[in-house]
Amino acid sequence: MSVQCEVTGRRTAGVAMNFFERYLTVWVALCIIVGILLGQGFPNAVQTIGGLEIAKVNLPVGVLIWVMIIPMLLKIDFSAWNQVKGHVRGIGVTLFINWAVKPFSMAFLAWIFIRHWFAPYLPTEQLDSYVAGLILLAAAPCTAMVFVWSRLTGGDPYFTLSQVAINDLIMVFAFAPLVGLLLGVSSITVPWATLLTSVTLYIMVPVIIAQVWRKLLLRRGQKSLGKVLERIQPWSISALLLTLILLFAFQGNAIIEQPLVIALLAIPILIQVFFNSALAYWLNRVVGEKHSIACPSALIGASNFFELAVAAAISLFGFKSGAALATVVGVLIEVPAMLIVVSIVNRTQGWYERR
Repeated sequence: MSVQCEVTGRRTAGVAMNFFERYLTVWVALCIIVGILLGQGFPNAVQTIGGLEIAKVNLPVGVLIWVMIIPMLLKIDFSAWNQVKGHVRGIGVTLFINWAVKPFSMAFLAWIFIRHWFAPYLPTEQLDSYVAGLILLAAAPCTAMVFVWSRLTGGDPYFTLSQVAINDLIMVFAFAPLVGLLLGVSSITVPWATLLTSVTLYIMVPVIIAQVWRKLLLRRGQKSLGKVLERIQPWSISALLLTLILLFAFQGNAIIEQPLVIALLAIPILIQVFFNSALAYWLNRVVGEKHSIACPSALIGASNFFELAVAAAISLFGFKSGAALATVVGVLIEVPAMLIVVSIVNRTQGWYERR
């Protein structure tokens, strides 16, 4: 865990977010344009790439997703759970929001907005798929980016690392049952075989690879791990952007015909971000946790492991599905929404600490 804290401290002394992280929304917007242009200009090539799959897993995207996820999981020190005893109340709030509130509140918002209020403005055949994508987006707590948000609020790095480690461990066992439950409640057929395959490919296997790699690097010393983390950090964002280009290449026609879809999908996602962050922030104040604990707790409660959501949506419902598009919208608004939350918790520190 000292390695992660060392890396966190070193980044705090420099730029708050690296080049890719700072302009993630801009890159996603460019991916929309590039992807649509490629889909319209080279439809045969895009279809060929889409056909390279085994057991419903697209091989190019599968490789990109591993490159996307493994560097993030390499940061996680699962021994950090030893620090939980120092902040039991904050961890309790985090777990309550992440696993008992956020997935269910998103399913409720999806039911209200997608199935009812916005249904007349959305393609009827994609309604179930949009709901599924929103559920997938909310079912997995954020991992890597929460370190950035925590750093911007002066969050306790030990607490941030411990809550991420615990959430990742829970996610290995709870993601599939939780998604299956919420899809079933939403009257969506659960493709259990594909869902379990996705959990194995995109959670269990990457976790094992990352932790084995981490242990091998630590044998060479803490600096070795720190150097590798800094070197491979751009890999995740680059792989994400390439995946999004492919997604939008397939989604191009739907977006051109229904440009309103992205704006409508963004509304329940934004409501979920601000609702869960506010609830976590307030609950930490109620139980008496410090501001440096409440901030990362609120931030991880609001943000999502969108890389996993994108991967699962593609595997379960396909490139052209509304589910894949819904998870991509989550990526599009993640950075600006979280920066708003960061600004709010920083500005309200005086109120928070006034007992």
